[in-house]
Amino acid sequence: MTSSQPSYYITTAISYPNGTPHIGHAYEYIASDAMARFKRLDGYDTYFLTGTDEHGQKMQQSAEKEGIAPRELATRNSAEFKRVDDEVLGVSYDRFIRTTDEDHYAASTAIWRRMVEAGDIYLDKYAGWYSVRDERFFTADETEVRADGERYATETGTPVTWTEEESYFFRLSKYQQPLLDFFAANPDFGGPRSRFNEVIRFVESGLDDLSISRTTFDWGVPVPKDLTAPETDLDHVMYVWVDALTNYITGVGFPDTESESFQKFWPADVHVIGKDISRFHCIFWPAFLMSADLPLPRRVMIHGFLHNAGEKMSKSVGNVVAPADWVAEYGLDPVRFFLLREFPFGQDGSYTHEAVVGRKNSDLANNLGNLAQRSLSMIVKNCGGMIPQPGERTAADRRILAQAEELLQISRTAYEMQDFHRALERTWFALGEANAYFAEQEPWKLKKTDLSRMNTVLFVTAEVVRKVALLVQPVMPESASKLLDALNIPAAGDAGATNASGAGPRSFAAFGTELVPGTPIEKPAPIFPRHEERVD
Repeated sequence: MTSSQPSYYITTAISYPNGTPHIGHAYEYIASDAMARFKRLDGYDTYFLTGTDEHGQKMQQSAEKEGIAPRELATRNSAEFKRVDDEVLGVSYDRFIRTTDEDHYAASTAIWRRMVEAGDIYLDKYAGWYSVRDERFFTADETEVRADGERYATETGTPVTWTEEESYFFRLSKYQQPLLDFFAANPDFGGPRSRFNEVIRFVESGLDDLSISRTTFDWGVPVPKDLTAPETDLDHVMYVWVDALTNYITGVGFPDTESESFQKFWPADVHVIGKDISRFHCIFWPAFLMSADLPLPRRVMIHGFLHNAGEKMSKSVGNVVAPADWVAEYGLDPVRFFLLREFPFGQDGSYTHEAVVGRKNSDLANNLGNLAQRSLSMIVKNCGGMIPQPGERTAADRRILAQAEELLQISRTAYEMQDFHRALERTWFALGEANAYFAEQEPWKLKKTDLSRMNTVLFVTAEVVRKVALLVQPVMPESASKLLDALNIPAAGDAGATNASGAGPRSFAAFGTELVPGTPIEKPAPIFPRHEERVD
């Protein structure tokens, strides 16, 4: 890619590796991957960051239970998240960052230093209800005592303990009005709007200063000694959110703000996160950046939770699904398609076996798969195995081609707001219209009465398949590549996996370039087989 091309920077939340990845993690990774692939295919110099958040008290406690060092636990479990990205989900990240990476220590130290120089960090003592699992303090009115006599965080349901310790604080209260002013000037900063409104109301209710260091454990980024307040002799480590959120600028070269990567990619175009961490990304992170005199990200996309048959996934309930199990059951591309097609990305979603099979059989096998198989098989059999030369186009031909042609702009608009559901909904509407067109035109009858007309219908249908195949590469890279192979579209690019996809006949730049009559194709193999239940 050249510097003349627009840049695009997308990140996921970094996962806490004190457990193993589940399908909820996969939901965020797949959506972000589809977004990154789309932008690469559309000619953007794209950078995609994901990774793991490895510090904090719960990691240290988990390691102690296993009798190993925190770094050993972090390295082992981080490798499992990376393996799922690489081997199970096919995620096309450009960097898998770990908060134990050496350059991240340097970046965290640098942003802390900037906030000190801004006068926004001071030493005090903290007393409050602390959740190890959430790495977060709660006020008394944010907790409740349950029937077992224990106190829990009302919002997250996690146990809390009374904690008193010395801490450095960040002057979050100072940024209440600057944040509200920024939100008013940038109404699309958080999405969807319903979730962003919750963030705005929280800021309007008032912000307290934020505890940003701990002394009761040592597994974290040390607070720089030369910045330690003279009235303390305790060793502080950075509280998880300063450390964790800074990964987004570590990944593009901070603290070297003059570097090519930082200049090109910061501010980030979108942080993709779950609704449970929206306050940290929409309030804490912008305030840290304001204090550090750094540009704010352009957008934070807040997605909902994925539920199993309407129930929240829980180890205690036993309904947590491993990504590898889902992929083994349905195939990777059908899983990716289902997660982005079934429900809007910003809302909570629920899945069942029946729902996944329904999408796989109806949308993929019966709709796209059947249209491609029938039309291309007819071309091989009746057109000498070559893309036919179309004749004069009728109003019906022009209408169906126009519906396919507008899909690129519809998808661009939808993807810009991470509205994957909308893009796929419109694409499958056009496919439904193309299937109806194929049935109404009856090319199998035309071969006996009007070969020129048959050729035109088959060409038009194949062209719709080509356009759809191009557009679904971000969602179903392997299947879309097979469709393009079947059309003998030269195999330039890699379905959006790298920036090499931004040019050539499989990029979106070629969307308006029709199939070339006379191009040889071979008899297609079924690309979307119907789901068959496994017999154990």
